[in-house]
Amino acid sequence: MSINSDKVKRLLLGIDVSNWQGTVDWAGHAETGVSFAFAKTTEGGDYVDKWFARNWNGMRESWMVCGAYHFARPKGDPIEQARHFLRTIEKAGGLRRGDLVALDLETNDGARPERVARFARRWCHHVERHGGVRPFIYTFHAFANGGHCAGLAEYPLWIASPAKPRGRPDVPRPWNDWTIHQYSNSPIDRNVFHGTRKELTKLGYRPSRRR
Repeated sequence: MSINSDKVKRLLLGIDVSNWQGTVDWAGHAETGVSFAFAKTTEGGDYVDKWFARNWNGMRESWMVCGAYHFARPKGDPIEQARHFLRTIEKAGGLRRGDLVALDLETNDGARPERVARFARRWCHHVERHGGVRPFIYTFHAFANGGHCAGLAEYPLWIASPAKPRGRPDVPRPWNDWTIHQYSNSPIDRNVFHGTRKELTKLGYRPSRRR
């Protein structure tokens, strides 16, 4: 894809973490220019990342744009998993204006692509309605092109594409553009957003959306 040259000049730096990273030096990352981050929150219908609450607070204390993500288990109940995700965030302090959420969609658990896509749509609809925020979809090229993301083009794409130059990932179907690019995964997952901090937080939680 081609990308506006102005956007290339305005790449906001971010990272994403999970329990695999253990203790994260949030203040140190902030000092090196990291402006936003996502932390694994939940997986399936009952798992909670043991580091999530600490990471959530660490991001906030370091004045980063805070993001939380759920690792999808598509053979499970999407509504149960969405409720579990939102409850876990609430227990950690809840969402504030501009906070981000994402669905990590990278495994089919043996389910057919259409079932995976239906799971994702139902999960996203529930989170958007009851959480007051539109989720990002985190996925990778081959998985999306396999039909697992059908009907999700309305949600911003967080694409894992470490083989491509920073800020220049390939965009899979059904999207026409990317929003966040995970361009590196060693020794930590690194991301860029092609815009400003203000533009990123506009994609996040707005209290008035809660119903």
